[in-house]
Amino acid sequence: MTVVVPVLSACHGVSVTHGVGDATVVSLDDVDAAFGAGERAALWGPSGSGKTTLLHVLGGLVRPTKGSVEWKGAPLASRPQGIGYVFQGSNLLPSFTAFENVAISRSIADPQSDIGSESLELLALVGLERKADSLPSELSGGESQRVAIARALAQRPELLLCDEPTGHLDSDTAARVLALIVAAQEQLGFTLVIATHDADVAAGLDRCVELRDGAIVEDSQ
Repeated sequence: MTVVVPVLSACHGVSVTHGVGDATVVSLDDVDAAFGAGERAALWGPSGSGKTTLLHVLGGLVRPTKGSVEWKGAPLASRPQGIGYVFQGSNLLPSFTAFENVAISRSIADPQSDIGSESLELLALVGLERKADSLPSELSGGESQRVAIARALAQRPELLLCDEPTGHLDSDTAARVLALIVAAQEQLGFTLVIATHDADVAAGLDRCVELRDGAIVEDSQ
C-alpha cells in the first residue's frame, strides 16, 4: 500500500528576478517543488543555480516575483512559524555564550517553556553541553555551527532549512556536522531541506533536487 505523505511546503510556478530590461537577472524560473512531512532533501547545484534563492523563498525570506508559496496548505506568511534556519556561517551573537545563544532562540519560540533545561538538552543533542559557558570566539568552526544547529532546533521547527551548512568547514568536520543534522532529523522528525553544491552532502540525503540556471533539471524522489 502506498503511503501518502502530506505536503508541508510547496511553491508553484515561482520565478524570482532582479533588475529591469537588459540588466534583468533571473534567479528562479517557473519552479514547482513540494516537500513532505519528515522528508530529507537536498537542493543541489553550482553557485548561481538558484538553490539558495529557492531555499529562501520556501522560508519566506525572499518574495517571488511570480508564482505562489504554500506552508501547510495555506499561503506562506511573511514571518512563518515552524520554520528554522541554519546558514553557512553560524552568525552567533558574539557577546553571548553558547547556552545564551540557544536560550534566546528558545525564549522567542516559547517563553513559557523551561528555557534553561531545554537549552541544555539541545546543546547535549549536538554534543556541546560542556561548552555551554563558552563564547563564540572560544569555539571552533565546527562547534560554532553545532551551536547554530541547536539554536535553530530551539525553535522546534517543522521545517529546517540549511544553506550550505558545511561550506566553511573542512571535510572531516563537515561530515560530522551533516551526520549530526541528519541524526537530529531522525530523532525529532522535522522536514529537512539542505542547499548545497557538495555532491557528497546531496548523496547523504533521501532526495536530490538539482537546479541549473534557476530551474529544476532533475528531481530524484
